Amino acid sequence: MAKPSRRRVIINTDAKNEADDQFAIVHGLLSPTFDVRGLIPAHFGTRRSDRSLEESREEVDLLLDLLDLTGQVPVANGAPTGIPDEQTPLDSAGAQLIIEESKLASKGDPLFVSFLGPLTDMASAILLDPEIVHREVIVIWIGGRGYDGLETYPGIEFNLSNDIPAANVVFGSGITVWQVPSDVYTKVSVSYAELDEKIGDAGPLGKYLIEQLHEWNAEYHPEPIESRSLGDSPAISLMLYPRSGDMRVRPAPRFGVDGWYLPGTNNPISVCEQVDVRFLLEDMFAKIRRFARQRSQS
Repeated sequence: MAKPSRRRVIINTDAKNEADDQFAIVHGLLSPTFDVRGLIPAHFGTRRSDRSLEESREEVDLLLDLLDLTGQVPVANGAPTGIPDEQTPLDSAGAQLIIEESKLASKGDPLFVSFLGPLTDMASAILLDPEIVHREVIVIWIGGRGYDGLETYPGIEFNLSNDIPAANVVFGSGITVWQVPSDVYTKVSVSYAELDEKIGDAGPLGKYLIEQLHEWNAEYHPEPIESRSLGDSPAISLMLYPRSGDMRVRPAPRFGVDGWYLPGTNNPISVCEQVDVRFLLEDMFAKIRRFARQRSQS
């Protein structure tokens, strides 16, 4: 059987939570080896908005418009909140998309489902269709704190905090998981100067990506700052080239209410301990510039 020419991908994103999802979404949609089977807007709790799912959907629609892809990529909304407990799914169009696409996966042609926010819709898919854990599905999650006491931010990691029960469902299920914890994803930093030099002249798309990042920093960072971590982007680079990340196999943990790791199952998961940031950023910048160039010539 011939190897597939494109990798089947779903991107689940709390797109309006911060300013990094936008770069990851664009990178994924501009990658020719990706067959993007759908985008799933996700909630990001209620601390910043009472309509986080709707805001994520609006941001996804805006990015598709900037990429001239409106109506060409399926968009299926996820659940509006986290699941209430580890036994109760929240059915949604997004969870159903994951289930249906998982049925098409096969050995040598897995379905990659990347989560840039909470794991709500993956947990719901597992609870709605437990057979999904036996299919060729790879779940990539940007979330959880570091394992070795190295932590950039105090307190519970944000993506985990928005649905701890969902994380416990997914990690305890036996499904294939690639985790990128916060001590790794926070190191994917770009400066304002780098963004200006790399994509400052990359048309309306480049202009929007830079402006929304500046605006987010101005609103949420009181101290002087001229950089931002594109922490969601490793999910894209790992799908593009799995060897661009250093992975360590660990037994799947459980997550406590405070976000710390607890003993879990013996199911193996792969934890990313380092990503090739040069490859990630340069590939993304090149694709954004190429898109702008091709658009200006059309």
